Amino acid sequence: MNLKGIFKILNYVVGIEGVFLLLPALVGVIFRQYHAALVYFAVAAVCIVVAALFIFIQRHDPTKRGFYGKEGFVATALSWFILSLIGAVPMYLTGDIPNYVDALFESTSGYTTTGASVIPDLSVISLPTIFFRSFTHWIGGMGVLVFILAILPMSGGSPLSIMKAESPGPSVSKMVPKLQRTAMISYGLYIALTVLEFVLLLFDPDMPVFENICHTMGTAGTGGFSVTNSGPAGYSPYVKVVTTVFMMLFGANFSFYFLLITKKFRDAFGLEEIRWYVGIFLGAVLMIFLNLHFSGFDARENLLGIFYSCASLMTTTGYTIVDFGKWPVFTHVVLMTLMFVGGCAGSTGGGFKVSRIMLMLKQVGKEVRQQIHPNQVYSIRVDKKPVSADVLKSCNIVFISYVMILIASCLLVSLDDFDFTTTFSGVLATYDNIGVGFGKVCVGGCFNIFSWHSKLVMVLDMIAGRLEILPVLLLFHPATWKK
Repeated sequence: MNLKGIFKILNYVVGIEGVFLLLPALVGVIFRQYHAALVYFAVAAVCIVVAALFIFIQRHDPTKRGFYGKEGFVATALSWFILSLIGAVPMYLTGDIPNYVDALFESTSGYTTTGASVIPDLSVISLPTIFFRSFTHWIGGMGVLVFILAILPMSGGSPLSIMKAESPGPSVSKMVPKLQRTAMISYGLYIALTVLEFVLLLFDPDMPVFENICHTMGTAGTGGFSVTNSGPAGYSPYVKVVTTVFMMLFGANFSFYFLLITKKFRDAFGLEEIRWYVGIFLGAVLMIFLNLHFSGFDARENLLGIFYSCASLMTTTGYTIVDFGKWPVFTHVVLMTLMFVGGCAGSTGGGFKVSRIMLMLKQVGKEVRQQIHPNQVYSIRVDKKPVSADVLKSCNIVFISYVMILIASCLLVSLDDFDFTTTFSGVLATYDNIGVGFGKVCVGGCFNIFSWHSKLVMVLDMIAGRLEILPVLLLFHPATWKK
């Protein structure tokens, strides 16, 4: 284990987070909330000084040990824990969240783009913290280490292993031959879509610029932290339509946009994952619409709410404009299925991923055909290309690990003795980085009802779900740390 190499990456992460913390400090100065601004500035200064000191000490390190898959996965998992632990400090010191475990839950929920909150009343929270919560969504959406890869050259086997550990999906493909260039393109597309949504929301004169910025960052990172107690429901239909469109855009594979801007339109629209993504979404909208219509609800009046809810839960954003907890049980099952499926690989969305669902269903189809025609040879293909056995094995391993951790988490959280719907959907909402569930954590629900030990379980679930399990399992496996 190359501990010095891991430590070097962690130093960069701490330093970058220190720079990020200067932004909410600036917000505090602008809105004259000087106590909160001073706290954020002090924490930022400590992070920057400590990181700079250790980076300076390591600048002439003669050790040139290898840094490959294992180190990349461990460094990524440790980075996300450190980001969450440090991010909780200013929330706690400002007094906005007086309990550190609650602050850790909120910070982790922000960085992992979960959006589950323990704050029952946002009106008493300082604006720097309101901004920082949304900003963590934006940073966590594309990934902090991908950001570092985009701005800092790295050698050895570390860049690809880090990108595999932090980028969602069953596999990571490079848009261009150089990985650093791929990271830069990804962040360029991410920033461009973010700016476009911000500009479009400026056309609503009733939406303050500060709320526009926070709402846009929450949508871009598919996070879901609200800015006000009324949440997105208090905005105009125009804002809701724009948000719906951009939730779906940010939940799509960013390779799709790269193919579009390079004028490879046939390849872009030929991506199977995109077709499955749109098909699953429209299928869910149609099923909920028909169920509401035949259950006595005014489906046409709820049409925007249906589109918005399906887009929000499928992309794991978690924004809500209607109380879908009052809808029929069938719609709950459909929405919970969307929570499990999630967005595309290579997007900011969470969940199990459309690509994995697609591959696992194709595996089932292959086995059925193999039983019917045992002498024929079948291969699983995506976009007319054969899928390697390693990718298929990875999907199966992630699925098994996913189910085992979900069951274990539900058992631990059930000690709080809430009803099954609240317990299961609460765990699923954090594990799949959604932020909203059913029962007591449905629309308007707050996760402060859970005990401190359940919140810590959910903190682990949020990070495991964001990094898609394997990096966290590797971090806690004893064999990882043996020589």
